[in-house]
Amino acid sequence: MSEDFPYQDDDHSREELASLVQQYHNLRHGSGAAFLEEEAYERIIDYFDDTDDLPAALEAAETGLEYFPYSSHLLIKKADLLLATRRYQEALDILEQAELFDSSDINLYILKTDAYLALDMQPQAVALLEEAIRIFDGDEKVDLLFELADVYDDYEDFDKVFDCLKLILEQEPNNEEALYKICFWTDFTGRNEESIRLHMAIIDAFPYNELAWFNLACAYQGIKLYEKAIDAYQFAITIDEKFDYAYRNMGDAYIRLRKYKEAIEVLKRVTELARPEDVIFEAIGHCFERLGNFAQARFHYRKASHLSPDDSKLYYKIACTYVNEGQYHQAIKQLETAMRVHRQVPEYNLAMGECYFQLGQYKEAVHYLSIAVRARPRNSSSWEALISCLFKAGYFEEAIQQCHAALQATENKPIFLFLMSACHFALGETKEAVLQLEKGMEESPKLLKKFVELNPAILQSHQVVDLIARYKKGKKL
Repeated sequence: MSEDFPYQDDDHSREELASLVQQYHNLRHGSGAAFLEEEAYERIIDYFDDTDDLPAALEAAETGLEYFPYSSHLLIKKADLLLATRRYQEALDILEQAELFDSSDINLYILKTDAYLALDMQPQAVALLEEAIRIFDGDEKVDLLFELADVYDDYEDFDKVFDCLKLILEQEPNNEEALYKICFWTDFTGRNEESIRLHMAIIDAFPYNELAWFNLACAYQGIKLYEKAIDAYQFAITIDEKFDYAYRNMGDAYIRLRKYKEAIEVLKRVTELARPEDVIFEAIGHCFERLGNFAQARFHYRKASHLSPDDSKLYYKIACTYVNEGQYHQAIKQLETAMRVHRQVPEYNLAMGECYFQLGQYKEAVHYLSIAVRARPRNSSSWEALISCLFKAGYFEEAIQQCHAALQATENKPIFLFLMSACHFALGETKEAVLQLEKGMEESPKLLKKFVELNPAILQSHQVVDLIARYKKGKKL
């Protein structure tokens, strides 16, 4: 009958508990001759604890111990309440007393561990748990290993966290909590080879354990064996076709292998299985950008920006797709949006400067490129863009000054010798121009290409042609 009406059992239990609490109050006030069993006190303590009335719960524990002074269960409950009220040393003393009556209760060891940790006695906590692990087996041993792993985590002994989880999985290969946790700690500690061996052993015994396949894949990915990682992820999603994290990680592996079409396919599956995430849409956009499909790249970057409107990097990436198509006005609009969020980012100023440079608006270009240079004075690409812009604008003397500054800031990068030479040629200062060009050719003759790109007409100068011929003859080009 009770199976047909399950709520009757709940109602009866509540009525029984209410009766016990009333009997307890009567006993406390001397208005009844009722005698309560040890188990009744345990239920009354739990009742007050569940209603967050810790003083009443502690009072019930003390009352129960007056009648059952040798009850390890009541002593452990009292210690638990003392821990909750931060009376750690008192709790430890009570637990020592409880251990005299019954040392086989796992809660005794867990609560003593909590007390030791609260008192900053980590070595004692570790020693206690290691002793307990030798005593207990089965589920209780697993619980203690999790407890020990948490202790090592708190005190940043991360390799031992991994060791505890490994021991758990050797005992319970299908323990989901341990499988989830060891995946993180494998990556954190870099113990990928051990993880591979562990999970291959689990898979040999339990070939349909999708978490073991997933962890195996992650470990392969950790040592950059991306093809093997993808194979293992494929097994995971064959077992569980809705395993969104497997698709996500597989997408990353495909990107590492530059297999962008395959990456797009699995990342789109993530968007079908899980809630929308900016990082997934951004990754899809990156893949389309690498494939040269800038319109689709923009589409997915925009999706990402709708989910994360304060991420200025996304507007910058949209701008870059426009730059790749030569749509500089559109790129500038996106960069302005990015810079409203983060104005001083060097990459944004560099891109803005290059857009204005391509549009022939050199004054604006110099403004933004100068900001980029000031932000990262050792970055040669910013200096190169600024000097090239000054050259195109006809500010040759200023460009030469910036070449000197760039050489000093970048530890004499030879590109600036070539740029300085081009400026001197433009000013008709041929002797100095040839001197700087010779220095540049001595340092890095392959940079001649950039020198010529800056001013192709320079090849009409016989001094330049003679110098190039001399280096070709000496096989320095």
